[in-house]
Amino acid sequence: MRLRIKLLDERCRPQRSYESDSGLDLRLRSEKPLTLNPFQPKLVKTGIAIELPPGCEAQVRPRSSLTRRGIIIPFGTVDNGYRGEVGAVVINITPAAQTLEAFERVAQLVVAPVCIPEIEYCEELSVTERGESGFGSTGRV
Repeated sequence: MRLRIKLLDERCRPQRSYESDSGLDLRLRSEKPLTLNPFQPKLVKTGIAIELPPGCEAQVRPRSSLTRRGIIIPFGTVDNGYRGEVGAVVINITPAAQTLEAFERVAQLVVAPVCIPEIEYCEELSVTERGESGFGSTGRV
């Protein structure tokens, strides 16, 4: 299995911090620092395009070091056939403006297998013990 990465900016070369890490660190492709105002989502560029192995998707995920600062990255999916620049949505959830440095590590890219089932529309679904019980249905916190 091979992930092909086209570097759109050599300074954005994704890397794993540790050999066994599941995610590749993605960098902010920007020549200058980026100010994030509170609660204003911003799509940022990562300086790479990818070609995924057959049967896989890529997931753009947050980095814990940014989350600790109050900067979150909503989970994102890169579909197998996409060949454009990978982006990440960043949101500052603190009450004050925050700054990301040029080429700072902002997200992680994880490659995962995906199942694409045949779709069957129906009137009824099978009965299970859980049924329609949703959030909080176990009563456990």
